Amino acid sequence: MRIALTGTPGTGKTSVARLLPYRVLDINALIKDEMLHLGSDPNRGCLVADVDALEKRINELAGAKPDEDVVLESHFSHQFAPVAIVLRTSPKVLRDRLAKRGYSEKKIKENLEAEALDVILVEAVEWCDQVHEIDTTQRSAEETADLVTKIIRGEAKLPPGKIDWTGDIDWIGEMDCDPG
Repeated sequence: MRIALTGTPGTGKTSVARLLPYRVLDINALIKDEMLHLGSDPNRGCLVADVDALEKRINELAGAKPDEDVVLESHFSHQFAPVAIVLRTSPKVLRDRLAKRGYSEKKIKENLEAEALDVILVEAVEWCDQVHEIDTTQRSAEETADLVTKIIRGEAKLPPGKIDWTGDIDWIGEMDCDPG
């Protein structure tokens, strides 16, 4: 089965994916390495995925062993899996993580707003048959990976809707943004 490990950038997807005892497909690496994109979006500073080509490639890679659990890791992997595990992090913690990555203030604010407004969670609920939500704010990557593994094995359920960062909207709105 395909399981999406998804969430706003900086919530811990890559760190957690490295610790999982499953085959992991790094969707962003596929896009870059196999040129599964339509070019670059200069306003957002990212590649625009060729979703049709990407889906075809995921089907090839994940379909090789139909009984195998395969984790798709990306902030939009929920578009390609029936089950999604959405990692969430407090915007105040997320801000520091994104700043350490060198994100511009504009991009940081965009991602913090997306996290506070549950954008990826809402998309996952719309796209997937089953959705789980994990707050990674105070959890290590190891603790989160253990929870993800329990969810995949059917030993835990963490239904969405218990995490609420909407109180951070005013704080995020007051952030200064550089034009880049």
